[in-house]
Amino acid sequence: MLDIALGRLARTRCDGVTRRDFLRVGALAPLGLSLPALLAAQSASAATAAPSVRRGAHAKSVLLVYLGGGLSHHDSFDPKADAVSEIRGKYGEIRTVVPGLHVGEKLPRMARMMDKVCLVRSGTHENDHHETATNWVLSGRFGSPFGDHPSIGSVVAHETGFAGQLPPYVAVPKNPSFTWELGRSAWLGGRYESFKAGDPNEKGWRVRDLSRTQPLPEGSGERRQTLLKAVDNLAAKVHGNDQIATYDEFSRKATEMVLSTSAQNAFALDRETDSVRDEYGRTEFGQSCLLGRRLVEAGVRFVTVNYGGWDHHAKIFEGLDKKLPELDRGLSALVADLDRRGLFSETLLLVMGEFGRTPKINKDAGRDHWGRAGSLLFAGAGVQGGRVVGATDKDGAFVTDRPVRPADVAWTVFESLGIDPRKVLHTPEGRPVEILDQGGMISELFA
Repeated sequence: MLDIALGRLARTRCDGVTRRDFLRVGALAPLGLSLPALLAAQSASAATAAPSVRRGAHAKSVLLVYLGGGLSHHDSFDPKADAVSEIRGKYGEIRTVVPGLHVGEKLPRMARMMDKVCLVRSGTHENDHHETATNWVLSGRFGSPFGDHPSIGSVVAHETGFAGQLPPYVAVPKNPSFTWELGRSAWLGGRYESFKAGDPNEKGWRVRDLSRTQPLPEGSGERRQTLLKAVDNLAAKVHGNDQIATYDEFSRKATEMVLSTSAQNAFALDRETDSVRDEYGRTEFGQSCLLGRRLVEAGVRFVTVNYGGWDHHAKIFEGLDKKLPELDRGLSALVADLDRRGLFSETLLLVMGEFGRTPKINKDAGRDHWGRAGSLLFAGAGVQGGRVVGATDKDGAFVTDRPVRPADVAWTVFESLGIDPRKVLHTPEGRPVEILDQGGMISELFA
């Protein structure tokens, strides 16, 4: 499907999902393609956003593992073994390969990988609302719950463009969401949205836009050509809307991607051996991590592996007994695989959620939202493994050393890719907006 925003003619929709009306045109069904809008990034980036190479840029790609809901730092990467039981929680801590560094006992595989990653224990901000905090950490700029600023991935797509026939920004299985989809392209427009890959662990999974599940019925091709002509006629009447005016070009590029061997190969998990797939774990998260590795290896510039379900307000340890082993297996396999294949030299791996969890376990045996402290992981692209940046107090409640804020994380990603974080972009109305209005490099990652 092609969603065509009508720009200044937009009105607020009563369903609250979006603030713009749009024209939806089924152009390449049954493929269900949304690719024409996505593929517009290639032309627009080349014409208006040629990136300038910045000193210190090491990454060609970024792989973000997003832990939507908020991972409990107490029970994972910042255990407080000496705290009272209602803060310490159920789990003990275990040693890692890095002398003096301990992590939660449910992460034994990651304990053996900590020499390859840098642990940041001082992620912090002041918001405990899922949608608002998620949009903040995924963009680096504070705004409303509805996503006022483009996500990091969307900005990367805008600034870098396509790698051959592959989209620059892919989400596996999709963007984070709670009540609605988060971390979107905002005013950059639909062409810089993520390409949604779906759940690669589903039986018979195929990327929707790269496979034709059934032949076109007789006569449907002719009807689609008629519809395309109707879109062309509409385009002549709607001036200043580049999504419509350039539809033919991007429709052609969408078709090229469908037919592209390189694009299909990048998503072909069945080319991996059973042993590799088993190493990651036969779960949505494990196979999503494996697909993420294949995509950055093929040249995709920004991949989000979205692994939600960390919002444990009640019975947190029942939840973590299942979630932490999945995280441990999939993430450790990803780190080992990136390292084994030599991909860390050009791939920045980032693991984070929107916030941590409260120090004190609540009356429902859960932990609530806590933006004041949380843990993140960085690896690759010049990041020095085996280090710890920042610290929290004895209860894991507040940052006591080297606070790292959302803008700092986004700044570090942009700088690593060679994108100027203070570059001025322009909204469709011509308003100048800096990519980031604050923040700085987390230099301790690289020193």
